[in-house]
Amino acid sequence: MSNVLPRSKQVQVVSALVEGCSVRSTERMTGVNRKTVLTLLVRMGEGCASLLDDTMVNLPCKRLELDELWAFIGKKERQLTESDDASKGDAWTFVAVDAETKLVPSFLVGKRDQVTTNAFIHDLASRLQNRAQVSTDGFKTYVNAIDDAFAGDVDYAMVIKKYEGEAAGPGRYSPPKVTGIDKIPVFGSPREELVSTSYVERQNLTVRMGVRRYTRLTNAFSKKLENHIAATALHFAHYNFVRSHQTLRCTPAMAAGVSKTLWTIEDLLDAALGGARP
Repeated sequence: MSNVLPRSKQVQVVSALVEGCSVRSTERMTGVNRKTVLTLLVRMGEGCASLLDDTMVNLPCKRLELDELWAFIGKKERQLTESDDASKGDAWTFVAVDAETKLVPSFLVGKRDQVTTNAFIHDLASRLQNRAQVSTDGFKTYVNAIDDAFAGDVDYAMVIKKYEGEAAGPGRYSPPKVTGIDKIPVFGSPREELVSTSYVERQNLTVRMGVRRYTRLTNAFSKKLENHIAATALHFAHYNFVRSHQTLRCTPAMAAGVSKTLWTIEDLLDAALGGARP
């Protein structure tokens, strides 16, 4: 069991998982049985979710970019049958990124619908200490959610991208070429030069590189929603507190004033499993 693993083995397992290794490759590298790896992953994920919930509060974020990241649980949506569990199929991770500090103040795994959007936006709004400028793509459910959660105290704009009319053939694995971008103000007075989703789209790449189950065209996809949520929480806790941002030369949590020190994997283990924080 993971709770009797030597601390050195726990560090090895968590270090492998946050660097994009699959459960089975982590098993091969560390010698820890994959069932124990998964048990530790779930415990760490639950602890990291609580850590982020407690620390991502009263944040000074002024410029936020939002997006949704696709993955799937068990099988893709088009393969579902009536007998499949409701947790199976497409799973979308809603992510917010502070464009200045690169902090991820909020995320949520769910379906790409109004219910999940509302929950995500309300959680995000509750964590901010001041008025912010928010940029999203053209997903229409954001409009009602942002209007309701921020009650007008927000500067919000949508980024609408236009693509060339290229057929999505079987040999194409990248999105079509962008031919134009429209920036559409929705609420408040957003500054046009700051309306963008570039940072959050780059964050999506960081997730796909750092969490194996998000990697496309592999068999490393999540088989259980619980494991998927846990891996996502572990990733964002590690990203915020442990991983030094190359441009900032500190962690996003340090840049945002949430943490005063650069955490180690051991610090993250202590905070997630034991409640002790540096």
